[in-house]
Amino acid sequence: MATVVYTDHEGSTTTVEASEGDSVMETAVRNGVSGIVGECGGSLSCATCHVFLTEGDDRLPEMSEMEDEMLYGSAVDREDNSRLSCQLKLCGDMDVHVTTPETQV
Repeated sequence: MATVVYTDHEGSTTTVEASEGDSVMETAVRNGVSGIVGECGGSLSCATCHVFLTEGDDRLPEMSEMEDEMLYGSAVDREDNSRLSCQLKLCGDMDVHVTTPETQV
């Protein structure tokens, strides 16, 4: 089972076990993790699930051109390690660490 560690902008952490095939965003929303809104439900049409990928498993998908464009046009405080958590699909025994920005769009 995959594990996701969510750290908010103040440094508080929440660790959640995730189901295989779910995204980092779906896991956060399902478990009431604050800081990830997921307004579009994962359809890659907003940036309210923006996270900073602290550590990642090499099995995470590469950033697509669409994700890059959405982050470029919509995400507040984009950084080199910015990702949309709806695009981070989990598998196997992945161990993923993300930090949420202070604000979402």
